[in-house]
Amino acid sequence: MATRAEAEISFEGTGGALSPLRRYLILITVVLSATLYSTTILIVSTILPQLQGAMSATADEITWTMTFYILATAVATPATGWLVARAGKRRVMFWSVLGFSVATYFCGTANSLEELIFWRVVQGALGAPMTPLAQTVILDTFPKRQHGVTVGLFGIGVVMGAFLGPVVGGVVAEHYTWRGAFYLVAPVGLLAALGVSLALPRDKPRGAAPLDWTGFLLLSLAIASTQLVLSRGQRLDWFDSNEILIETFLAGLAFYLFIVHALTARAPFINLRLLRNRNYAIGLLLVFIYGMLNFTPMVILPSLLRDQAGFPDALIGYILGSRGFGAMIGFFVAMFIGQRYPRKTMMAGFAAMAVAGAWLMTIDLNVSFTELVLNGVVQGLAVGTIWVPLTVVTFSTLPAAVRAETSAVYHLLRNIGSSFFISLTVTQIVRSTAMNYEYMTEQVTPFARSFALPWVSGAWNTGSVESLARLSEEMARQATMISYLNAFGLYTLVAAAAIPLIFLVSRPEKSEIVNHP
Repeated sequence: MATRAEAEISFEGTGGALSPLRRYLILITVVLSATLYSTTILIVSTILPQLQGAMSATADEITWTMTFYILATAVATPATGWLVARAGKRRVMFWSVLGFSVATYFCGTANSLEELIFWRVVQGALGAPMTPLAQTVILDTFPKRQHGVTVGLFGIGVVMGAFLGPVVGGVVAEHYTWRGAFYLVAPVGLLAALGVSLALPRDKPRGAAPLDWTGFLLLSLAIASTQLVLSRGQRLDWFDSNEILIETFLAGLAFYLFIVHALTARAPFINLRLLRNRNYAIGLLLVFIYGMLNFTPMVILPSLLRDQAGFPDALIGYILGSRGFGAMIGFFVAMFIGQRYPRKTMMAGFAAMAVAGAWLMTIDLNVSFTELVLNGVVQGLAVGTIWVPLTVVTFSTLPAAVRAETSAVYHLLRNIGSSFFISLTVTQIVRSTAMNYEYMTEQVTPFARSFALPWVSGAWNTGSVESLARLSEEMARQATMISYLNAFGLYTLVAAAAIPLIFLVSRPEKSEIVNHP
């Protein structure tokens, strides 16, 4: 039996417990705020090819607009708990949403790659508290027996950004250039900031808790150095570069010192002792893998579809948006069965991801729009199915007092997973493309048997410079396609590897999952 104290959460300035209407107004407001984060990522993923041309950037350089945004978010996210302790949830949420919206506008005014990356970093850093704080507000506002439903509703709302972002972004970019995609988000952000100031109740800060600057700076240095190694390694030929060697050394040393400091400090930046909670520890590992798989297809698919398969921006937006439709279905399913059967639901979700990856391994440059949309629905179904039970299980056995801190770490690892796997995948594509093309060129000689085949000799031959140029272009396309298939294979392997880890999750007691009034 749940007590009245468990079913009602008091906030300063509300005269006691919140009414059901006020709770759902808070839910709508924080969902709108958190949706901005996913919408911005997905809009940018849609316009990456257009940005690459406008900024005169290479394929790996333009992905910095994604990876450094995620990196800035990852570095700033752990400070959420400290900010809430000093200023309160309402104030932090308001300034985070407002700052994010202003930075989004200036992204649209950027005239160089360096300027765009700068504002993307500002955007990611200022918006970092939005998603973990939105989740914390929801878990604090609603009683535990409603967490499965409210986390599901939160996920559905955020997925609307995943559905509308790529579609609207693709259409806007095609008709009004890429700047319009950023200008579209900024006014919505200002509306969300106004909603936060009106709907969220005042909450009293816990006090001017000192920031563990040593732990914060060590963790920031470790994450930043790791990201630079992943982003610049391919261009600088990895460990043949002194820069990469220095950054690798700094990353390893900073991670080591951070762990030692966190285990010995009286008030560490991140309390590693919470990892003794098995569900929380396994949940962090699973959300890291979830982050690896969540955004990577949306980053690499646009370049493949536009540059190699010839898809226009609008159709690419619809393809990426189909993930949002599938995710809404997944969230609805998880809302009703994810709390009762969390392990089975998560296994089904990761299995669906593996199926979607294996399916992508079978496509070619003549793939149809319909097939890609159906695959996107399966990807989205997997994303929605995993998120609700993973979140509920991870936090079900933790005390409410550490929610802000643990939620920040939870989303930190999700973002680090995304940044890490995006960089790894792009590097793999670049290296694999070069290797595939080199192998193919070795087969092009006047004596190759393939050119004697009637269905080959009519289209491809070595008899003129023009023919060789056409042949080289086609080999480059096919070499690139093979490298993308390899990337989809890596995606499939990681999704399948997550399934055995779910057996380590302990199912919370029934009283912790469903509290009957």
